[in-house]
Amino acid sequence: MKKILITGAAGFLGSHLCDRFLKEGYKVFGMDNFITGDSKNISHLANNPDFEFIDHDVTKYIDFEGDLDYILHFASPASPIDYLKIPIQTLKVGSLGTHNLLGLAKAKKARILIASTSEIYGDPLVHPQTEDYYGNVNTIGPRGVYDEAKRFQESITMAYHTFHGVETRIVRIFNTYGPRMRLNDGRVIPAFMGQALRGEDLTVFGDGSQTRSFCYVEDQVEGVYRLLLSDYAHPINIGNPHEITIKDFAEEIIKLTGTTQKIIYKDLPVNDPMQRQPDITLAKKILGWEPKVDRAEGMKITFDYFKSLTEEELYKSEHKDFTGFIK
Repeated sequence: MKKILITGAAGFLGSHLCDRFLKEGYKVFGMDNFITGDSKNISHLANNPDFEFIDHDVTKYIDFEGDLDYILHFASPASPIDYLKIPIQTLKVGSLGTHNLLGLAKAKKARILIASTSEIYGDPLVHPQTEDYYGNVNTIGPRGVYDEAKRFQESITMAYHTFHGVETRIVRIFNTYGPRMRLNDGRVIPAFMGQALRGEDLTVFGDGSQTRSFCYVEDQVEGVYRLLLSDYAHPINIGNPHEITIKDFAEEIIKLTGTTQKIIYKDLPVNDPMQRQPDITLAKKILGWEPKVDRAEGMKITFDYFKSLTEEELYKSEHKDFTGFIK
């Protein structure tokens, strides 16, 4: 039985990855410190003999006993609400956390896949974004703590690959959605869904002409799985190339939810990307991967998930206590 360590295991993507690798017959070690993750995302795995949870902060030394075949590093605050509240911790997860896990991979002779992001492209001047585009990032802007943490993460990963010969993989994740997203985490889909379910007007920042490309979580997980098992060490975009403006997407949500709210407009946040669309030519060529779930199908599943939340979950604001992590 192959053994895999998945960091950020109680998060949205991490928990779905735990499910996938258990399904594939792996022994899964899930690591999280619940700074942004939620124990309910992995509660269904509590009695699974092939799943073991490790409560640990990856920015601290990682002592792992026994053999290890693979590591997936998905621990990181990923929403604006999170990384604007805990900027130092966000930088530490991308730097110290990644360093610790690369060291573990080297010691165990394990292959490691690092979760990077489309945010390394910043507000792109190239459209759609290809892997050889270096990006347009404001290093000292409010989003810089996340963008630069991920850019450094890629750099140190490639250094371990070229200098130490560690088997590394890098996935650049574009907007992903599906069940287990946090309702009020500041990202566009849970924000719109929550507003629609509460009968509130939908908030669009700017004039709504900025674009996003949304990938359903099952497709994203499939791309990550194929990349991990591939022989390709350089970054690969995994995302859905079907682009839509935020204004049009808000109108789709209103139609999907059957609500009668209107769209209201607020000022665009600093450095908010105006375009986001992956070029997935490499993913098709190297991995034989492309998304299968269309937006209408995926959004229906996601909306059904949000509808199943309790009234308390629907109306509570995001109030994670980050006090212990602000260092």
